[in-house]
Amino acid sequence: MSRFRLMFGAVLLGASGLTATLVAAPAAAANVDNSDPSRFISTLSGSAFSVLHTGSQSAAKAQFRSLLGQYFAVDQIGDKLIARWKPQITPAQYSAYKAALPGFIINTYADRLFDYANAQVKVVRSVPRGDGAAVVSQVIQPGQAPINAIWTVQRIGGGYKVSNLTVSGINLVLTQTADFDAYVQKNGFDKLVTFMKSRG
Repeated sequence: MSRFRLMFGAVLLGASGLTATLVAAPAAAANVDNSDPSRFISTLSGSAFSVLHTGSQSAAKAQFRSLLGQYFAVDQIGDKLIARWKPQITPAQYSAYKAALPGFIINTYADRLFDYANAQVKVVRSVPRGDGAAVVSQVIQPGQAPINAIWTVQRIGGGYKVSNLTVSGINLVLTQTADFDAYVQKNGFDKLVTFMKSRG
């Protein structure tokens, strides 16, 4: 599970989806081609991992925040993670959760990202699925066995966004949903949001 968490952090933060206030995208974001599923994942992962080569965590976090709003469907994913609880919570609780989610994601995984500074993503094939595709890839780290990763992408607006990721057979959305469910069952929804804010 620890390897999954590391990989999740690397690809999610390098690729993903939502900020409370979007900032101007830096040059690396302009290199992402989301007109085709395979090119999307190839160029997206390349831009993500290139940020790690700077060696600066503050620069990496700034870059990740600018990429977050463009290429990962965090609104949809965020709703899936609390699907069990959404009918029971108030609009204020929901707004607080959505506001806490980006910071929680970034700061939960940012410190682990540099373990993947030398990694590369090789796209193997793309399988059409409805209005999107499943992009099969391998994450290659020098001196280690390749990690299989399947990116689920959906066409949203004028391009594609990542809506899920399966790493070494572990479904990201299902795993994080189970984590959130367990926390809410034990502590309540407000405590989940408080915990997320403390990590953000």
